[in-house]
Amino acid sequence: QVQLEESGGGLVQAGGSLRLSCAASGRTVSNKGMGWFRQAPGKEREFVAAISWNGATTYYADSVKGRFTISRDNAKNTVTLQMNSLKPEDTAVYYCAVGRYTWTTAALNEYIYWGQGTQVTVSS
Repeated sequence: QVQLEESGGGLVQAGGSLRLSCAASGRTVSNKGMGWFRQAPGKEREFVAAISWNGATTYYADSVKGRFTISRDNAKNTVTLQMNSLKPEDTAVYYCAVGRYTWTTAALNEYIYWGQGTQVTVSS
């Protein structure tokens, strides 16, 4: 089993930045793709960003491309999401997840472990 814990969420004004972190424990995730998803109140969980096992490939939702950056440190078993130029529509609970395979994917059903989420609120 793998446990994931997100941190770094909070309240920011539009145009501000936040850096989310995800710490994995129990097993190494260095051989798996990783992803970030988010879920706003009353909305479905949606894909945000993904990164391949070695960090060589990244993939972003169009809504965050150019503003968010996903990265990982396999030596520390962590993944991060740097969020810049935040907009009110970015407000959501953000979740990190471990992929089934080594490559990037936006499909929720290809992720096998999930964290509990961290709240991000962007005010206008």
